[in-house]
Amino acid sequence: MQTDIEIAESAKVRNITEIAAQIGLSSEDLEQYGKYIAKVPLDVLNKKGTKKGKLVLVTAVTPTPAGEGKTVTTISLIQGLAKIGKKVVGALREPSMGPTFGVKGGATGGGMSQVYPMWKIDLEFTGDIHAVSAAHNLLSAVLENNLVRDNPLNIDPSRIVWKKTMDMNARELRHIVVGLGDSKLNGGVTHESGFLITSASEISAILALSTDYADLRKRLESIVVAYTYDKKPVTAGQLGCVGSMMVILRDALMPNLVQTLEGQPVFIHGFPFANIAHGNNSVIATKAAMAFGDYAVTEAGFAADLGGEKFMDIVCRQSGIRPSAVVVVASIRALMMHGGADLKNPESFTADALAKGMANLDKHVANMKGYGMPVVVSINHFYTDDPEHIAMVRSHCKDIGAECVMSDGFLKGGEGAVELAQKVVEVLEGPKPELQFCYEDGLSVKQKIESVATKIYGADGVDYSPAAEKTIAQLVDQGYGGLPVCIAKTQYSLSDNAELKGAPKGWRLNVREVNLSAGAGFIVPVCGSIMLMPGLAKEPAALKIELTDDGKIVGLK
Repeated sequence: MQTDIEIAESAKVRNITEIAAQIGLSSEDLEQYGKYIAKVPLDVLNKKGTKKGKLVLVTAVTPTPAGEGKTVTTISLIQGLAKIGKKVVGALREPSMGPTFGVKGGATGGGMSQVYPMWKIDLEFTGDIHAVSAAHNLLSAVLENNLVRDNPLNIDPSRIVWKKTMDMNARELRHIVVGLGDSKLNGGVTHESGFLITSASEISAILALSTDYADLRKRLESIVVAYTYDKKPVTAGQLGCVGSMMVILRDALMPNLVQTLEGQPVFIHGFPFANIAHGNNSVIATKAAMAFGDYAVTEAGFAADLGGEKFMDIVCRQSGIRPSAVVVVASIRALMMHGGADLKNPESFTADALAKGMANLDKHVANMKGYGMPVVVSINHFYTDDPEHIAMVRSHCKDIGAECVMSDGFLKGGEGAVELAQKVVEVLEGPKPELQFCYEDGLSVKQKIESVATKIYGADGVDYSPAAEKTIAQLVDQGYGGLPVCIAKTQYSLSDNAELKGAPKGWRLNVREVNLSAGAGFIVPVCGSIMLMPGLAKEPAALKIELTDDGKIVGLK
């Protein structure tokens, strides 16, 4: 069987100018990065994107090592809609190199449902992530320089909240000390600091949420980087380097245009993680997909409790975007793992485990319905699946009032997603849904956190550390209490404990710290043991990727 990269390399794809022509863009409208990738300037989008197609949001059950296939399903749905004659445009996130060389692998789909060229997209792509890293670290450098140069803003070094960033998993850099040296000019001012992975940078979130250059500037200026000795916030705007940051991010704000293996246009832009950030591609890309297609398909990161919730409560709230339907992806084996099956014990993958594991699916479906959305459950088909198990899920979905289809996009591409595409179109032709947020703007910070915890996660309540209590009170005093919340927690459970599968009951969400992302426009409660800088696994994917002597990449997934 061919690997994903072998399938991609043998695909018969077209020049990006031909893909752009499908949505009314000429070669003069593009800034090309070789034959198969282009950026589309914002003025071109504003001038030529005139439609407002219907948007489908793809999300999933809670991730397991067995695999769910959310990105494969998203891409196959795009291909499937085209197969049945629909004008469709996709909008996806950019992969981060950290997970690509870590455990998760790339984020470009797989099998016959991929975006092309996967090796470029999974690696350096057009440099958007590098630009965010550079802008983030420039702000950090200017901040540190202010401390050395007589500290005109009266910054308290012990209250610097702006860390460093890099696009790689490096747990050893989570907590560090900077500024060591025999003098300020030699080493800077000594204080504690650390690194975030670039996708967790507030600038990543800002890039994904900005609508134009003016909005980008306003958001960058609002970033709180530190506090003064008298406890007043210091912003990036006060440091005077936002203009330089804008220059670094100029091209990065333009969305990237690529294609599926079957030639449908896809905007790939934005890369915040859903477990530690808001987890969705850029507002610009999603609006572009809706403007150029009768149907637009986008994907929220991780499961519906993370990327799905944040798409509804953050992206939609800020942008005015409204989805018309939600697809929840599940696989038989993943549901069995939520019912107690163990990958090390094949005999544990039973109908009983499947029946128990469907509680996780039920919760995610109920959550999306709670936002007022019609839901289609897509069973991502594996060739090892028992037809009786598929029938069980179909019957169960009927009982809970959700449409259910099987998708075979990995092996068959768009042809394998025709049933899914037809069902989605059928749902979209029904009554127009009205989005209902999980919480209202006027609630307190704690009420917003507790709304997500109890309604979406199924917690009995929320417990706060003393540090979290103190920070929330300070943020309210500083005027930030009206912002929505972007909860950082494990992606492996509906709870904040990665070991709890299914739909856990009788637990409380533990908020250990609270961070402010004023430029992005939300407050970040950090829960359980989640870290904003991931670490590498015992056997990371980086150990299996190689470049042959003739320049061929192998092992990339």
